Amino acid sequence: MNQASGARSTTKSGDTTKRHPHQHEHSHPHPLALEAKGVTLAYERTVIFEGLDLSIAEGQVTTLIGANGSGKSTLLKAFGRLLAPSVGSVELNGRPVKAMGTREVARLLAILPQKPLTPSATTVRDLVSRGRHPHQSLLRPWTPNDSVVVDAALASTGLTELGDRDAGSLSGGQLQRAWIALILAQEAPTILLDEPTTFLDLTHQLDVLRLVRTINRQRGATVVMVLHDLTLAGRYSDRLVVVGGGRIIADGTPWEVLTPGILREAFALEALVIPDPSSGSPLIVPVDPDPDSPSA
Repeated sequence: MNQASGARSTTKSGDTTKRHPHQHEHSHPHPLALEAKGVTLAYERTVIFEGLDLSIAEGQVTTLIGANGSGKSTLLKAFGRLLAPSVGSVELNGRPVKAMGTREVARLLAILPQKPLTPSATTVRDLVSRGRHPHQSLLRPWTPNDSVVVDAALASTGLTELGDRDAGSLSGGQLQRAWIALILAQEAPTILLDEPTTFLDLTHQLDVLRLVRTINRQRGATVVMVLHDLTLAGRYSDRLVVVGGGRIIADGTPWEVLTPGILREAFALEALVIPDPSSGSPLIVPVDPDPDSPSA
């Protein structure tokens, strides 16, 4: 296992630890940003994960992938303290998140949900400025440094010229960049992104993912995101975690995870996996079934 691939993951049932053959026991070359310990996640009586262990190393881009309904967003919500485990605990920087205050968590962890609600009659600058709220209090109101941080976030996302525009008037790609600018302004070292490229055309998907990678490399931010496009996930991630059937199916580097066998198991997808001529990362090429074969 490449050391850069991150941390370990297991799925436990009762007292017996079960490890899928595609999973690896990782050492921890970096401190852990997030860790799920024996976590059971459920909506009412529907159990999504039971006894799940998953560790996220600092400073990497980890992407959760899996078929629709596999629990990717559920797991992200648990990491973001939006869904409390019925069993087990989630730790942020080595501390249980349930024991931490909301403002403290927001200074350490930023989350962008799949469909954030854009406030009405709010300028882009005002929207991005909301990222500074965790750093403020009655004793520490808005400061010149907050303005500097917001200006830098707007510049980093290419939105400086649109700062006075109504956020509701932006295109889909511009609005997604505005939300990411808010995340930047929050200055949290760990960032969770739930399908940040949904509803965007390919050009804007690439813009957003390049921006995410830049944030990771320049700031050393830990990023955990959910993506549907497997080729883009392979290109812009250090580590992929495949979930499905209430467990982790595979966990490792893109080349370790995006194999024909795992794609078949996790997505019921027959595909070739070849090096992308541009990036060298795995390129997924779906294979049409043979119309003459008995199973077609």
